[in-house]
Amino acid sequence: MNRWVKRLLVVAVLVACGVAVKLTLFRPKPVPVTVFRAARGRVEETVANSKAGTVTARRRAKISPAIGGQVAYLGARKGTTVKAGDVLLRIADQDLRANLDLARGEVRTAEATMREACATAAQAERDLTRSESLRGEKIVSEEIIERLRSVRDAAIARCEAARAQAERGKAAVALARANLEKAVLRAPFDGIVADLKAEVGEWVSPSPPALPIPPVYDIIDPTSIYVSAPIDEVDAGRVRHSLPARVTLDPLPGKSFPGKVVRVAPYVQDLEAQNRTLEIEVEFDDDAFSRTLLPGTSADVEVILAAVDNVLRIPSYAILEGGKVLVLEDGALKSKPVEVGMRNWEFAEVKSGLKDGESVVVSLDRAEVKEGARAVEQPAT
Repeated sequence: MNRWVKRLLVVAVLVACGVAVKLTLFRPKPVPVTVFRAARGRVEETVANSKAGTVTARRRAKISPAIGGQVAYLGARKGTTVKAGDVLLRIADQDLRANLDLARGEVRTAEATMREACATAAQAERDLTRSESLRGEKIVSEEIIERLRSVRDAAIARCEAARAQAERGKAAVALARANLEKAVLRAPFDGIVADLKAEVGEWVSPSPPALPIPPVYDIIDPTSIYVSAPIDEVDAGRVRHSLPARVTLDPLPGKSFPGKVVRVAPYVQDLEAQNRTLEIEVEFDDDAFSRTLLPGTSADVEVILAAVDNVLRIPSYAILEGGKVLVLEDGALKSKPVEVGMRNWEFAEVKSGLKDGESVVVSLDRAEVKEGARAVEQPAT
């Protein structure tokens, strides 16, 4: 009997040793996980653009001279700051100036002719008046008076014709002056020269909208910079004028800049092969910063619809299907249901289910990260 008891004891010891070895040497290593400690902060409800937005200048003029010709003078080059009315370009204008001088000479001639004709008409009027005063004394016959009246009328007609010719000459001067002014291209507003496509001595042409001729100057008003961004039509009823916004720019990664919505388009764009979108415009709060931006730069906009401060929050991507999160407690992963309030793509408000400081797992991209698994916190990269 003692022999069987000894054998059973030996077997029990061996089994216990096997279990101990399995639970120690062959036990799976804890899964390394990254955690976020639930803490209080700000959570916002936002709407973002559905496609990339664009930095745009509200005032931007692509201009050319009104007439073609050879460039005789350039008053501003790329990067130059200009004031409204500054001369940007002047076309060689010797022929136009000659036409203006000719028109002025013709006006002087016409005015001299007018003065002579009108003086003759005035004299004819005086002669007729004097003769009519003598008619009662039978000194001047009716025949003479009729002849003087005809002379007077003809002189007045010549005076009026000469005056009309003088006015026509003045109109010709105004036309010649206007044509001369067309040879000068002036800045339409205060701004910066973004581009110039001409040089002194080159020939340039007008650039009407219907013809594919590149404009000579591209002028941008740096004080009118804003961001145009499309948002999905489903968010059209949520976005309104004056809402705060954040703008991120491709050339400045990792930074965001505050602004506000200044326009919401009154219609939805229906473009073929694209989702229907609504255009919004956002201006930067920092005017000095906006002046440094280049129109055409890609930008993204987040419109802040509402916000709550000092609430318990966790990353939105830490919330699993069914409104649960994994927390690391005592070296193991446990599932906890949470009640979520306001949320956006970054953070979600936790109304209940968690406490300050609890370690919420955020590295959920591996199959071994699941409820019940042994885990150890690893530093966030």
